[in-house]
Amino acid sequence: MADLSVDDSDRKLETLVKEVIEVIRPALQADEGDVVLHEVNEETGEVTVELIGACVTCDSSDQTIKAGIERVLKDRVPEVTSVYNLGETSADEGTAVTL
Repeated sequence: MADLSVDDSDRKLETLVKEVIEVIRPALQADEGDVVLHEVNEETGEVTVELIGACVTCDSSDQTIKAGIERVLKDRVPEVTSVYNLGETSADEGTAVTL
């Protein structure tokens, strides 16, 4: 039974996001993957996560982020505006090799 004495609007966005990620996590772990929360921008509603384990090499990782994690977070925490995978941004920065 939910604690009705605490209004969600009085709770930090990061706390709400962490709670939802704990709900999502078992589905990822069932496929030998997982998700790590890196940042929640309270002002913009942007959430940065990192897929780990089998999720790193999975062809469906983009779908996992957008159709899975982002959709569930937006549904349960309306202040969330978008979800970014840390692995996408770090892979794009200076990884090209020229010969």
